Amino acid sequence: MTAIVQTLDTPDGLFALVVDARQRVLASGWTGDHRALLGRLTTPPAEVREGETEAAAAVHAYYAGDLAAIDTVAVHQHGTALQLAGWAALRRIAPGRPLSYSAFAAELGRPSAARAAASICARNAPALFVPCHRVLRGDGSLGGFAWGTDVKRALLAREAAGDLRG
Repeated sequence: MTAIVQTLDTPDGLFALVVDARQRVLASGWTGDHRALLGRLTTPPAEVREGETEAAAAVHAYYAGDLAAIDTVAVHQHGTALQLAGWAALRRIAPGRPLSYSAFAAELGRPSAARAAASICARNAPALFVPCHRVLRGDGSLGGFAWGTDVKRALLAREAAGDLRG
C-alpha cells in the first residue's frame, strides 16, 4: 500500500496527515514528522510519498470555523470490534460537548469500562477526524492526549466557543 503524507500549518502547530490511495485518513496529528504518525499504525504502508490530500481542505475549513468539516472525511482504522465501535462513537461526540471517559464507556454499552474507553482514545490514529480530544477525565480535567495537553486544551476551547480561527 502506498500512502500520501501532507503537512499543514495550523494555529495549534504543524499538522500532518497520512492518507491512503482512496483518500481515507489513516493517521493524523500535530507534528511535522510523518514518521511519528506511521508508528501509530498497526500496518504501516509499504511506500510513502508527499502529496496533496483531500483531507487537508477539511482541516483548513475546521480551523476557519466550520466545525462539521471533519465529520465527512473518510478514515480507515484497524482494531477490535470494541475499538471500531469506540472510534465510530467518538465521531458522534458534538463539538463543545465533551464526554467523560465513564460517559463514553456508557455510550459503548460498557459503563464500567472507563479504562477501555481511555485505551480506545489512546490508540486512535486519525486524530481530529476521530475527535478523541473530546473525552475528559471524570473530574473534568484533560487527561492525556498523544499530541499534548496544550493542543487538547486549545481544541476544546475553540470548539466550546464555536470559533476555530485561532
